[in-house]
Amino acid sequence: MPAPKVRAKWRPPLALIVYAVLLTVMALPALIVIWFRATEASANRMEPVEIIALLVVLVLTLGVAYVLTRTITGPIDALIARTDEIARGGKAAIRPLESYGTREIAVLSQSFLDLAGKLVDRTEYVRSFAAHVSHELKSPLTAIRGTAELLRDDDAERPMTKAQRLHFLDNIAADAVRLDALLLRLRELAQAETPMTGGGSSIASVMALLRQRFPALDISGTGDTETLIALPGEAAIIVFSNLADNALQHGAAPLKLTVSTDARTAHILVRDNGSGISAANRDRIFQPFFSTRREDGGTGMGLGIVHAMLSSHGGTIRLRQTTGAGAEFEIAIPLLTSAVEGRRVR
Repeated sequence: MPAPKVRAKWRPPLALIVYAVLLTVMALPALIVIWFRATEASANRMEPVEIIALLVVLVLTLGVAYVLTRTITGPIDALIARTDEIARGGKAAIRPLESYGTREIAVLSQSFLDLAGKLVDRTEYVRSFAAHVSHELKSPLTAIRGTAELLRDDDAERPMTKAQRLHFLDNIAADAVRLDALLLRLRELAQAETPMTGGGSSIASVMALLRQRFPALDISGTGDTETLIALPGEAAIIVFSNLADNALQHGAAPLKLTVSTDARTAHILVRDNGSGISAANRDRIFQPFFSTRREDGGTGMGLGIVHAMLSSHGGTIRLRQTTGAGAEFEIAIPLLTSAVEGRRVR
């Protein structure tokens, strides 16, 4: 979507408005003095003291106008110049201004720098993500193309055996399944980037659906499982299904959800007894396409989708330190507004 353009028309600069207003204010007493002098029969000319007073007022007015202009328009012009610099130089140009003038301009500048930082980070994320997607899609596509060429080149002189042909066809089917899984994850990630609307959900309702989808897992919950969280049902299913699938793929049998709440936030601990996550991989698990199960069909996008989905709804997720086998994630998500108001009523 192209950026909207400001309609081109003449607009007075802020400095002109400041000078005009102050000079107008200064002119009022001067005009009053001149008027009374003109109406007095005995006064043919202004006294030197009056002229000096008017000159002093003029100088003071111009001084105040200069201070206001330097305090307001200077930082604004500097912020405009910094905007152009960031547009050309990217993240290296995101740095504070030398002077802000007023508190409001300082707050505006900080908001702008925060927004610019997020936009630059987002651009770098999209660039890196596109490179990962291209690589992930290229591998199965290359394998499918190579296998198809081998099948096409099969001739009567050196025919393939039935077993060879079935092997190649199985490879094509396996790569197609991987492509389908990647596209499904990409669709979920795109959905995760945009907050859903439509109320909230409870961990109790989520667990009921998880038990149907993952019958091999013994899913249990304790604590405030009936409390409504600000995560729509579809989003909640995506989040906890990915966590359940991750636990199952790492050999877990039970999956336990422990829910506690404070005034505005629900804290959910998700614990399994699988093979766990090694210390070397702890800092990489939320990176897109990082997977330790790539040979088994893992896409490396599940936890990234969980992180993006929670972030878009004001939540967070982190991996906790655990003793023994398994992994434990802590999710913090705001309570639904109606649930918070209900607590206040009680």
